[in-house]
Amino acid sequence: MSDTAVEIEEIGGGEFERTPVPSSKLKGWKSFLGMYAGEHAAGTEFMIGPLFLAAGASLKDLAIGLLLGNILAILTWRYIVAPIAVSNKLTLYYQLEKIAGKHLVKIYNVVNGVLFCFLAGAMITVSASAVGIPFGISFSVPDDVFGLSSPAFSGIVIIVGLIMAIVAAAGYNTVSKFANIAAPWMIIVFAACGLSALTQMEVNSWDSLFAEWDKGIDVVQSINGKADFGFWKIVIFSWLCNAAMHFGMADLSIMRFAKDTRAGWGPSIGMFLGHYMAWICASFMLAAQIKLTGDISANPGALAWSAVGWTGIICVIVAGWTTANPTIYRAGLAFQSLFPSSAKKYSGVILAGLIATAAGIFPALSGKLLDFVGLYGTILGPMGGVIFVNHYLAKKMNFTQDYADNKGANFNIAVLLAWLLPVALGLYFIFAKGLFPAYAVIPCWIASSLLYVFIMKLKKS
Repeated sequence: MSDTAVEIEEIGGGEFERTPVPSSKLKGWKSFLGMYAGEHAAGTEFMIGPLFLAAGASLKDLAIGLLLGNILAILTWRYIVAPIAVSNKLTLYYQLEKIAGKHLVKIYNVVNGVLFCFLAGAMITVSASAVGIPFGISFSVPDDVFGLSSPAFSGIVIIVGLIMAIVAAAGYNTVSKFANIAAPWMIIVFAACGLSALTQMEVNSWDSLFAEWDKGIDVVQSINGKADFGFWKIVIFSWLCNAAMHFGMADLSIMRFAKDTRAGWGPSIGMFLGHYMAWICASFMLAAQIKLTGDISANPGALAWSAVGWTGIICVIVAGWTTANPTIYRAGLAFQSLFPSSAKKYSGVILAGLIATAAGIFPALSGKLLDFVGLYGTILGPMGGVIFVNHYLAKKMNFTQDYADNKGANFNIAVLLAWLLPVALGLYFIFAKGLFPAYAVIPCWIASSLLYVFIMKLKKS
């Protein structure tokens, strides 16, 4: 890449959206540790952690299952995402455009953006749950997915959501820097919440801890009915809750800045501090609440308030904010392709913020995170299979690598079929047969990979 090209990219924001990242901009593997810590020890942890207890997971299964699942997730980042990212140094979106064509990528971007908005909406709900505590405004999770909590809580969600949308549109760099600064403090607060919950439960031994956990499950199931979130379900969930990022290759956009594949170990700090320690500590807060009050609702603001007071309230607000803002920003980038070139660059972000705010009004959506993240991976993950095949197998199996780029095509029908057919089948089993969404991720990924090979070989013949 020429020096002139580098200068043009830097003038355009230095993100190198349509060119490989130049050597002068590459970062060592340690640079990725803080980013992943901030990304994965944040607002979602306050929601997901308690849901394990509410779903009937045993503490032993949770501790061992999360350990194994997170190791598998780290290995997936390291050995599937990092080698392709370091080799090509391209964003997910430009890599897909070279394979699928720019028109098909627009469809993918819209789907991606909508799913990002629902995730951001759950984080707006998390922050709003904490904002309402000082005003005596709490939220209840209605049985109806599209049921409202209360007019007052809905008003808080709208205010919080609009503020987040404005900040995401005008100050993403500030938010990103603040998230990295806040991450170590949030991790400490998560640990403090867990220790405080153990004190509230009067736990003084492993036996007493397991006993209190089992009592919590009994209370939850006496109200909500029996649920079973067993060992292998925990393993699969913790492995694939970020499937869109690793199997789906979304983190190509991050790891393309890496000097070498060691950056693939970067997610380890986020997995073990966020998706292990923080999840378990958050689940302890619900166990303590059940023991003290009998209340089984997983209200992040109320749980953190009970555990560590105002520090918890501030942490929940910040955690939701630092997760929702970059998520809204990413969704906005995906939506920006819907607007004419004359539209302001923040138009897509504002649209994303409005959709996310609307989603945040419905608390039941945040209570479905265990299912949603699996659904998210099922829909977006298979595109990563196409990229994997394109990178490793195209030349070996004698079909065109980067088909759209080399053939001048705007729409590669092979990619569309390889993506949609497995996803449609996966969604059928999820919604019609009650399959746990995370179980569909890997079968859909493998099916998309094989289908893309098959169709491309047919096209060649």
